[in-house]
Amino acid sequence: MLAIRLARFGSKKKPTYRVVVIQKERARDSKALEVLGHYDPLTEPATVVLDHSRFEHWVKVGAQPSDTVARLVRSNPAPAPVAA
Repeated sequence: MLAIRLARFGSKKKPTYRVVVIQKERARDSKALEVLGHYDPLTEPATVVLDHSRFEHWVKVGAQPSDTVARLVRSNPAPAPVAA
């Protein structure tokens, strides 16, 4: 089963996280199938950069977002498409 969850990076007491697609059974910092974005909780306000189209693709394929990732996606919706 696939999961969309956070992988911790950064140094001690200065965490940054990557939003990754990974096998659910693998360790937190194992090799991911794809990196969808990143999250920096130390900035004010917290920075969330996410590829919403790839996120939707993985959800359609069957990947389950973690509770935290689902909250980040809800709080940072995809930008509206620009009409040409």
